[in-house]
Amino acid sequence: MAIRGEFSSRIGFVLAAAGSAVGLGNIWGFPTKVASNGGAAFVLVYLLLAFVLAYPVLMAELIIGRSTRSNMVDALGKISGNFAGRLTGIWGCITVSLILAFYAIVGGWMLVYFADAAVSMVGLTSVSDWLLTPSVTRNVVFCFLFMGLTAFIVVGGVKSGIEKWSVRLMPTLVILILALIVYVSMQPGAVEGWSAYLVPDFSRVLDPDLLINAMGQAFFSMSLGVGTMLVYGSYLSKNENLPSIGASVALVDIGVAVIAGMLIIPAMYVALNNGVEIFTPEGALIQGDTLIFKVLPALFDTIGTVGLFVAFTFFALMAIAAVTSSISMLEVPVAYMVESKGLQRKKAVVLMSSIIFALSCIIILNFETLFGFVIALTTEYSQPLLGLVLCIFAGWVWRRDAILDELKEGDEFAEHSVFWKIWPWYVRFVCPVIIALMFYRSVF
Repeated sequence: MAIRGEFSSRIGFVLAAAGSAVGLGNIWGFPTKVASNGGAAFVLVYLLLAFVLAYPVLMAELIIGRSTRSNMVDALGKISGNFAGRLTGIWGCITVSLILAFYAIVGGWMLVYFADAAVSMVGLTSVSDWLLTPSVTRNVVFCFLFMGLTAFIVVGGVKSGIEKWSVRLMPTLVILILALIVYVSMQPGAVEGWSAYLVPDFSRVLDPDLLINAMGQAFFSMSLGVGTMLVYGSYLSKNENLPSIGASVALVDIGVAVIAGMLIIPAMYVALNNGVEIFTPEGALIQGDTLIFKVLPALFDTIGTVGLFVAFTFFALMAIAAVTSSISMLEVPVAYMVESKGLQRKKAVVLMSSIIFALSCIIILNFETLFGFVIALTTEYSQPLLGLVLCIFAGWVWRRDAILDELKEGDEFAEHSVFWKIWPWYVRFVCPVIIALMFYRSVF
């Protein structure tokens, strides 16, 4: 059997894991949820729930992964000792592959707008017109390019692929966000945006909708439930203190989400100042793909030549955020094919990339029917249910002495830590109840 890869440094793991968590949802979803749900009051609730809900589930994945040194299917099979565990792992691989199938389409759109900003700077109007005209051909071509970029990184393995590119892309992502914050903050209208984002409305703190939105954002923003953190955890050194490194990942993910808000919300109010509509007919701030592909490009158009460079930088940022998440998603089924089916990594990457790209093409060809359906099926139903099942495995199925032994690998005094006194019963009783309530509230 081939020697499994391992992250060569703590910072390499933290940046890779945070890159997995920091996706497009952090940048286009989190800021508008903040501004629409009480400003800084939402941020405070989100920070609390990130550690109350997301951190314990993140730790379950990291502990299972590092202990078993396996892909998701084999890992859950080992700790359960039966086929139910392996079946759950297969379910996770299918779910993450479907998520990547629609994510690759959106990632392709980021490359489209990045390319448009580039060709617009050199005056290639006809190319720009083709890029900005939605078509099956355009979507397939750029989805293919995005999957090719993702596959290129993953084929390098843990050190030469995932870690090598994560330690480059994540700092670049943060630098681009900070540079854009500085520019946007100097524009007319930015002050109103900062006020909407940072001034708290504490009367909203106990609003059920705010709590559900914050709970969902905390859970989904860390890409939990689909095995990405479990697989990354399996590549983590035995010498690392798991609770500490898990907290580092959570803090980086939260930090990037918060600074993304410092860019997006002021930018929206700058757009409003320049005559661009930023509110829906119901009075809520526009979010999601409409924000990224209509509101912000309209803003860039209003600021002349400089807008081309700002657009180029912004969509470079969005493409990086998409890629850092997509490489972790592709690694989940690839690790399974390499370790359980004996495929060489290159062949496994080509096979899984091809299958996922084929799924993306099916979605593109049946866009109106399948795009929203696949998103709802995976992120609203399958992902939270997988998170619930992972809590059951970690809290009820896996032996507590085996969990403690794994924690002791990185901290010989783990059994006396605050983490060990709280986490086992918390992940056994509290997390399943919270996730079940969140799932029920969001579906029904």
